Amino acid sequence: MGILIKHGDVVTALDQWTGDVRCEGGTIVELGVGLEPRAGEQVIDAGGQYVFPGGIDPHVHMEMPFMGTVSSDDFETGTAAGVAGGTTSIIDFVIPGRGDDLMRTLGVWHERAAKAVADYAFHMAVTWWGDDTAEHMRRCVQDEGIPSFKTFMAYRGAIGVDDIELIKIMNTARELGALTTVHAEHGDMVVDLQDKLFGEGKISPKYHALSRPAPLEGEATSRAIMLARMTREPLYVVHVTCQQAAHAITEARERGQNVIGETCPQYLLLDADVYDKPDFEGAAYVMSPPIRPRGHQQALWAALKAGTLQVLATDHCPFNMAGQKEMGRDDFRLIPNGAAGIQHRLALMYTYGVLEGRLDLHDFVNITSTRAAKIFGLYPRKGAIAVGSDADLVLWDPAATGVISASTHKHRCDRNIFEGFKTRGAPSRVIVNGRVQCSDGQLSVETGAGRYLKRSLS
Repeated sequence: MGILIKHGDVVTALDQWTGDVRCEGGTIVELGVGLEPRAGEQVIDAGGQYVFPGGIDPHVHMEMPFMGTVSSDDFETGTAAGVAGGTTSIIDFVIPGRGDDLMRTLGVWHERAAKAVADYAFHMAVTWWGDDTAEHMRRCVQDEGIPSFKTFMAYRGAIGVDDIELIKIMNTARELGALTTVHAEHGDMVVDLQDKLFGEGKISPKYHALSRPAPLEGEATSRAIMLARMTREPLYVVHVTCQQAAHAITEARERGQNVIGETCPQYLLLDADVYDKPDFEGAAYVMSPPIRPRGHQQALWAALKAGTLQVLATDHCPFNMAGQKEMGRDDFRLIPNGAAGIQHRLALMYTYGVLEGRLDLHDFVNITSTRAAKIFGLYPRKGAIAVGSDADLVLWDPAATGVISASTHKHRCDRNIFEGFKTRGAPSRVIVNGRVQCSDGQLSVETGAGRYLKRSLS
């Protein structure tokens, strides 16, 4: 059965117009004004509402083994939470352990992702360099539809790479026409600071943040940019949190280097005071890089508006306090790094970005959907409202209000780092692959309905 959306205020990254959108067979087939319903077609009156392209979150970690446990949302619950908030596609990370076979690990991720309720793609993390790595990278790009590679400059000894390995990865990615993405922190200095603080008896969550200060992110960002410049490889810097990193990206872009920056709602809306919460509650906010002291947030908002930071992701990687975060109650180094966020990305950016004048509606669509689609080889299938694009659409009620809480969110997690945040604006309908899968907050998703998205950057 097709869907005809009538009288919506259609907003894309470039245009805004009032009219109708017809969807058939999971695809947008007609745009216009005054379109007449066809027999059997579901008609939705979107008068007084926006119609956005479905959100794309290019940075999530579903069902990821990490620090002795596994992130608490699997591909089913995590993509469902995304749909509830207007995110209709994700890009997850295949993360082999150091020494693990990349292609075998990819098979494991495909098995996990078979439960997804919405479409998904993968980045491949290259966590070490071996005799087969270059060939595996080639297979990812040319056979598997994975033209982006994640590298970690932190987590040394586990999934982090050294500069020699990073140079090899960048050189190989350039030869393949692929994109290198980087988690930028000075990993060796982080370990030194962690051990020093713990040795002084400093064990609480706030010392996680103090062991990973902003200058270490700034330095690593600058170093990654320099290596990318020397190897002539484009670079995508994930989860930018601080003024120093944003400045390094700005400087690189001003001299013409192809460097893209991503940030997340938590770095725009929270500050390091969260680590001082009593009774170990600060552990809920332990993530890497950490949330920064006041002052960095304004710099990130400015960079987002200016286009220095071009994408808003979440780094969704939730862990429960019970049984997971509490593993580090006596040692902050053992607190699993990560938090939930995929459900609330659009509502937070609409409320605290658009309504507070930091972004306009086109910026909003760009940073939550269209730019990610273009950067990662999904456009115009995703991130667009155009004939031939996938029928992934969000009908947005600008008058809706809400309060974020772990007691009501769809994440499979017992904490919410945005607990108590008031929001204005919410999806009234979320259409995924041409079917209404969320209506007024009630999910109607289908396990395994998500499709794997092969991507190409050429």
